[in-house]
Amino acid sequence: MWHALSLLPLLAPTQAPDHEDVYDSLAQESRVTPVVRVVQAASPSVVFIETEYTQRVRTWVGTRSRLANGSGSGVVIHPDGYIVTNYHVVRDARSITASFDGVPWPYKAELVSFKRSEDLALLKINEEDRPPLPSPAPIGNRLGRVEEPDLEVEAGFQSVRLGTSADLMHGERVIAIGNPHGHTHTVSTGIISGLHRDVEIREHDLHFEGLIQTDASINFGNSGGPLLNIRGELIGINSAMNTQAENIGFAIPVDRVMEVLNDILYPQARKSWLGFELLPGSDLEVGHVWLDSPAAGAGICRGDRILAVGETRVIGEEAFMHASLEIQPHQTIDLLLDRSGTEEKVSLRTWDKLDGMLFERLGATVSERSSRQGTYVVVDQISAEGVGQQLGLERGDWIPAIRPRGFPSPVKIRDKRTLNDVLSRLAGGSVVDIDVYRDTDGDRIYSRNELYKGMFRIPAGEE
Repeated sequence: MWHALSLLPLLAPTQAPDHEDVYDSLAQESRVTPVVRVVQAASPSVVFIETEYTQRVRTWVGTRSRLANGSGSGVVIHPDGYIVTNYHVVRDARSITASFDGVPWPYKAELVSFKRSEDLALLKINEEDRPPLPSPAPIGNRLGRVEEPDLEVEAGFQSVRLGTSADLMHGERVIAIGNPHGHTHTVSTGIISGLHRDVEIREHDLHFEGLIQTDASINFGNSGGPLLNIRGELIGINSAMNTQAENIGFAIPVDRVMEVLNDILYPQARKSWLGFELLPGSDLEVGHVWLDSPAAGAGICRGDRILAVGETRVIGEEAFMHASLEIQPHQTIDLLLDRSGTEEKVSLRTWDKLDGMLFERLGATVSERSSRQGTYVVVDQISAEGVGQQLGLERGDWIPAIRPRGFPSPVKIRDKRTLNDVLSRLAGGSVVDIDVYRDTDGDRIYSRNELYKGMFRIPAGEE
């Protein structure tokens, strides 16, 4: 009996902590977690995108058109108002608006470039579209000076901080911000479930390679929004979800996004043409100057290094790219060059981008003419070197059609954009058959016996 009684203190229940002590301890915990800080840092860069487009619907009397609405997400990648999103979010849109969390007005957005096969698009919003701040109304019937509202609005837009997708880890924590099903600025968290996933999106007829897989909730409306790491850095663009399974979402890696931006979307977004290109990977060193181009007329030479565009100093290709996006066609700009260690300023007058792209690929510019039968294009300016000169084009030649080898039929050329769209899709070295009418008798009428045929190759290395 004595031995049994001696064990009783050892078997006594442990006293439960005081209820208030537990809450006092919890009160010391910070509610501002790393995820909260990421959302606070990145949310001002996330936009809610709304679109309006024309939809064909079937009725009992046939088909008719009606206006429909779509939505998605996007993220600001440059303070000048450039936004990246998925192309399928804005495809076929008649109008696009972008809204920020806590900002009571939407911005009109312009689709400036896209790459359908990558499902990426570049939008532009302008600070000038911000409505004027309202003035407070006077109180009562008394006259008095109306004070300006004490509101501060920062210039420019807040852009997301870029990370890299080269060192992502399985199990790494991620945060997605978007607008699923119209619920604006929704936050979800998860981990990286997989890397280098190949995914087919049948509803958009797309095939992706190398996507990031995550279990962070990505629903319809998240498309185009950011996938962030725990440092608040952009590591991917949320692009797709697996509708056949739960907790499986995918994002385009940010390194691939930036590659498409720098190689395709930014160059497409330019409005003007300067007439030179830089050596890839160089410190803004000029690698090629087109003869008879604006750059050639300004005396820019191979080996010159760009230091500034206008009053803006540029360091690196991305800075130069953004500065050139703001240059308008037919604008005179100053460039500061480093020429063999000596700084020199030159001025040039830019061309329209379409003229420049045709000059690169056709060695000529064209102008549009109107007739009773519609519009058509005639050769305007011919480079002293290049395809146009080798082909024997002359000023005033009418180009009614071209046929790239491999195309099932000739493409009728009604305007310069059609001509540029066809040529810009062809790889360097592609062979193109061309028809040309030349008014040899000077009667301003193109007849059958004035038809010439020829062929040329797209210059290699300028895809």
